[in-house]
Amino acid sequence: MEQLNPSDLKAILHSKRANLYYLEHCRVMQKDGRVLYLTEAKNENQYWNIPIANTTVILLGTGTSITQAAMRMLCSAGVLVGFCGGGGTPLFNGAEVEWLTPQSEYRPTEYVQGWLSFWFDENKRLEVAKNFQHARIEFIRKVWTKDRDLQAEGFYLDDADIQQALNGFEKKMPLQSKVGDLLLAEAAMTKQLYKIAATRCKLGFERNPEQGDLANDFLNHGNYLAYGLAATTLWVLGIPHGFAVMHGKTRRGALVFDVADLVKDAVVLPYAFICAKEGMSEQDFRRQILQKFTEHKCLDWMFDQVKLQACKTIVTGENEL
Repeated sequence: MEQLNPSDLKAILHSKRANLYYLEHCRVMQKDGRVLYLTEAKNENQYWNIPIANTTVILLGTGTSITQAAMRMLCSAGVLVGFCGGGGTPLFNGAEVEWLTPQSEYRPTEYVQGWLSFWFDENKRLEVAKNFQHARIEFIRKVWTKDRDLQAEGFYLDDADIQQALNGFEKKMPLQSKVGDLLLAEAAMTKQLYKIAATRCKLGFERNPEQGDLANDFLNHGNYLAYGLAATTLWVLGIPHGFAVMHGKTRRGALVFDVADLVKDAVVLPYAFICAKEGMSEQDFRRQILQKFTEHKCLDWMFDQVKLQACKTIVTGENEL
């Protein structure tokens, strides 16, 4: 069998990769130059291949282990690995996944330098935070306009309540002089979108990550999948997670949350309610979300928006690595 060189494993740009894995009750290992996960069946063990050159993130849930050789191959392919609790969400505080990022000194420098050139200026940070929120609304409009599955469930962009939520937030944004005030306005919009989604799906709902109902569980699960894509974006571009513009300088990993917000409301939020209404399993929900991430090119959107704010010009994917 022809062996791949480590340099060949990064041939697929991260923004074009299709796979994000959540694994539980298995062992991840290297075998014959491939990364596999091993599950224990009743009478025999089963091996499944992981196409690491086309993978962005692997989340390791409960009952998992990984070998040093597998980690070495994953790092050579630029795959982020996160340890999490059951269902793709953390075991303890419900606030962040601990990411194991590949160590590479050959990532681009222009994006982190561009980011830091504005970050220490509070007014410029606020400006970028507002730009991210405009991009967030733009992506909601983009996705909800063309996603026929959403329209089949009653999510029409020109409905009065949806227009009121999005337009209302846009009108409030220029008036906000502090990041804290912008966060409050953003939270009010998201609360409106929760209500809209719950009404369309005929579900009673109150947002509480610890509630344990399907809608809340699916929101938690989908959000952490989005965090995985955001962490990948920032690692590839070489921007540390601590340099947030919205979620606070004192919260470790906060920039991951800022970037994930670019796509969460457009994709995760409506499908969490739709899948809860249909009583889907976590596995089916995850499959649905990952399909929509790929369909709507969520990772591309994250890359473009972070690059745009770092350099004030969109750089093509050719210079991504």
